[in-house]
Amino acid sequence: MTNPAHSAQFKNRSGPLLNQWDLLILIFVFGLFAAFVWGAQQMTSPYALGEKLPISLEPGMLPMYALRTVIRMAIALALSLLVTFIFGTLAAKSRRAERIILPLIDILQSVPVLGFLSITIIGFIMLFPNSLLGPECAAIFAIFTAQVWNMILSFYQSLRTIPKDLQEAANVFRLSPWKRFWRLEVPYAMPPLIWNVMISLSAGWFFVVASEAITVNNQEILLPGIGSYIHIATLQSNYTALAQAIFAMFVVILIYDQLIFHPLIVWSEKFKHQPNQEIEGSGTWFLNLLHRARLTYWLHQGLNYLSDLFSHLLVRHIPHRTLPPRVKRAISWSWSAVWQSLVLIMMIASLYYLALLIHQHFTLHEITHTFWLGLITAFKIAILIIIASMIWIPVGVWIGLRPRFAPLMQPIVQFLAAFPVNVFYPIAFMLIFTFNLNIEVWSSLLMILGTQWYILFNVIAGASTIPHDLHLATQNYGVTGWAWWRSFILPGIFPYYVTGAMAAAGGCWNASILADVVQWGDKTLRAQGLGGYIDQATQTGDFARIALGIAVMCLYVVVINRLLWSRLYQLAEERFHV
Repeated sequence: MTNPAHSAQFKNRSGPLLNQWDLLILIFVFGLFAAFVWGAQQMTSPYALGEKLPISLEPGMLPMYALRTVIRMAIALALSLLVTFIFGTLAAKSRRAERIILPLIDILQSVPVLGFLSITIIGFIMLFPNSLLGPECAAIFAIFTAQVWNMILSFYQSLRTIPKDLQEAANVFRLSPWKRFWRLEVPYAMPPLIWNVMISLSAGWFFVVASEAITVNNQEILLPGIGSYIHIATLQSNYTALAQAIFAMFVVILIYDQLIFHPLIVWSEKFKHQPNQEIEGSGTWFLNLLHRARLTYWLHQGLNYLSDLFSHLLVRHIPHRTLPPRVKRAISWSWSAVWQSLVLIMMIASLYYLALLIHQHFTLHEITHTFWLGLITAFKIAILIIIASMIWIPVGVWIGLRPRFAPLMQPIVQFLAAFPVNVFYPIAFMLIFTFNLNIEVWSSLLMILGTQWYILFNVIAGASTIPHDLHLATQNYGVTGWAWWRSFILPGIFPYYVTGAMAAAGGCWNASILADVVQWGDKTLRAQGLGGYIDQATQTGDFARIALGIAVMCLYVVVINRLLWSRLYQLAEERFHV
């Protein structure tokens, strides 16, 4: 999977131990370390429940707020990658684990961020009493839940579609499971995973307002950050402060695009079947700096040594004798029985408490009405996914097939994806109020504005991974027009599109809680739908109705995923992968 020419820079190095470029790297690393230490100190400062943390709209406070937000998102992203590698691999390699993990992801990605906050905020506050770490952990966990699900699905889809010739090569070289994971599976999944990490980070920006401005049981907890800054500016109808927050977001996105994502995309080219020499050879200023610094070389050598040492110790301590088939079946059956028993117990307990809750608090009419609200939201989402697909599939294919323009389009797309859709709420409110528009129709557009990017990013990733020789074949055979789309492009991007569309649909369910309620100043408009129902219950601290709304939303998402998306995944695995 690796390109020898690209990795030659790490071989046969001679000269001084360090050079002048290492000074810049050390300054950057120590500055990053100092920022995270400062952020950790702020997170663990004393805090009493009910205490109001002052949020200033002064422009000079934005750098500090931006740093606090970035630290939360970085911690959530690191946790998301760890969970992705563990559960994505288990789901891809074990049918039994797949039958548990994928339905669990279906359920969890349908639970709204406000639902996670409502459930976890009290637990984190009790876990860290008299400390700001409790609300901070709740905010990080909420951002984590907005990032992780599409990353797991992308990694799972990549592992399930690894070409057989690469798997056979790994068998011929007798790679251990550890080396197979890091030298075949992760490199193969890297290009689409990077694009999904970008959209996950953008999704974190989308929900950063809800995670930093927490309102539960009529009590508001504001954490210093760009999200709470936007929340206060929205409540005060302060257009200047909103513009300043948007500019700060753009600067932050531009910085981590130049330092992280643009170098990663160039670096990931070496993991493709046929790397694009235009991208791979162009490099970036930060990637070139890392290549020139000898500190990077020594770090690379050290990581390789530790990986080989760990792999050797792992193989050494695992018995070489294979277990008898009967023992293997017994162990497999035992693990399966344990997992299935735990899941069954959790399901029975959840259903019991939910039934008890429904019996004590709700009438049949309210339950039926809640399901009707869920059906309205499901219909809105279906229409929005179709419209978004018609718009963004051509755009994503255009960007993915033109790598020369990708470095220019990438930060723009990231900024648009990260743009907090609730900033559009005042504009939507004024238009709906001024022109007496139908809120049921126009508020739905706010639902897709923050989630349509899942489709775009995954289509870009799919189009960029189609082998170049297939492009040449279509040109030689004169395949153009609709035949080119039907026979070449759509089948080529289909597995990636399914991942993006499924994540976009799940994001729409989540975004419905924000989109169904348009608020500006002291005026509020509420659309009919399940999201508005959950939002109203959250604002009043009605945990029984929060639980009912979340349960209905989870039921809709699981049924749709089982009937639609799972079958499309199976179709993509069987017929539409290169």
